[in-house]
Amino acid sequence: MTAAQILDLAFGNLIRFLRDAAFRKEDHGPVSWGFVGTLMLVLCYGLIMLFSASYVTAYYNFDDIYHYIAPQAILAALGVGLMFLISNIDYHALRHLYLHMYVILIGLLILALFSKEINYVHRWVYILGINVQPSEIAKFAVILGVALYTDEHYEQRRTLVHGMIMPILPVLPIVVLLRMEPHNSAILLICMILGTMLLCGGCALRWMPVMAGVAMGGLYLMLTAEGNDVANERLGAWGLFAESDVDLGYQTTQSLYSIASGGLTGLGIGNSRQKQLWLPEATNDFIFSVLCEELGFIGAVLCIGLFAALLIQGILIALRSPDYFGSMLTIGVMAQIAWQVFCHIGVVTATLPNTGISLPFFSSGGSSLLLLLCEMGVVLSVSRAGNAKIMAQRKRSQDELMRRLHGNSPTRKVYRRRENVSG
Repeated sequence: MTAAQILDLAFGNLIRFLRDAAFRKEDHGPVSWGFVGTLMLVLCYGLIMLFSASYVTAYYNFDDIYHYIAPQAILAALGVGLMFLISNIDYHALRHLYLHMYVILIGLLILALFSKEINYVHRWVYILGINVQPSEIAKFAVILGVALYTDEHYEQRRTLVHGMIMPILPVLPIVVLLRMEPHNSAILLICMILGTMLLCGGCALRWMPVMAGVAMGGLYLMLTAEGNDVANERLGAWGLFAESDVDLGYQTTQSLYSIASGGLTGLGIGNSRQKQLWLPEATNDFIFSVLCEELGFIGAVLCIGLFAALLIQGILIALRSPDYFGSMLTIGVMAQIAWQVFCHIGVVTATLPNTGISLPFFSSGGSSLLLLLCEMGVVLSVSRAGNAKIMAQRKRSQDELMRRLHGNSPTRKVYRRRENVSG
């Protein structure tokens, strides 16, 4: 590769992004306000529950009950602003940013390996006093990369090479670096997002069972390999893998106590007992347990129902997308939310091993919330283009109907016979 080509990749793509960022007038439709409304309900619900779940821990550790909720609320407001800003950017322009995002992501993942160790893992990078998890960026980078490649090779997407192997290859370095942190839950999520996108995109469907078996076998070997003590302990304390001398696990046990205490209607908002320093990670990995204890079965069903409504509306946006690229982007983003919700609830109810997955829009973590809202902006960008296409189709249908009713001249006058009126 020549120096001119390198410069073109580095700076030319940024110029192309700025050139293509603005929607054409005919493609700039209204956002899907039903989706926005549902998202705002989920976000407000999440902020309320985060404050309720966090103020005890915040006061005990930092002598400030607003330690978790204050930055989360500020970043939520910032994220909503960025969401609407991104919704006005043509999502096709994101094609020009993929290479930059991928290179930066690999650099951050490598940098994370040399960062400060927290709970025996290296998952965070500290930039300007802000801690960022590169794994959060990795999820969207995978979504964008798969959508971009499968769209460029749409006609060949049913083949093994272009529908399965080539989209997976750029993901392998990300998985290897995440394994070195280690961050097994992020690897699991990325694999599930990747599989969902390829399946829904109709990519190499005849090879899908084989690749699914290979992926599941690889994940099992990775989790049960020697030296992966954390994963081995969690698998050994869960379900069918549980050993007779291993307890279910302190976190999971306290989580089940919390859920069982809630009953049908819960103890009331703010009245959780397990969050009084009994339930570890009540602000993050086990926030759904606090929700169940305070709002009961009704509150849990409401939470799941809101996520289901959000996912259904996201699927409709994907189906109404004007092109394959927009559909794949939306499918990837909604798959990320769906799998995180499924895994989080599975963990707190002991249905899945303790993998430490946050609940979208609920768990603490400002960078994660900010990135999620930016991804929602991409979905809204696709919705704008889809809504513009639907409106244009309706206008053409109306024009065609008027042409058929009035002939070649839509303004042709219709004359009525005048009746004679006798004086």
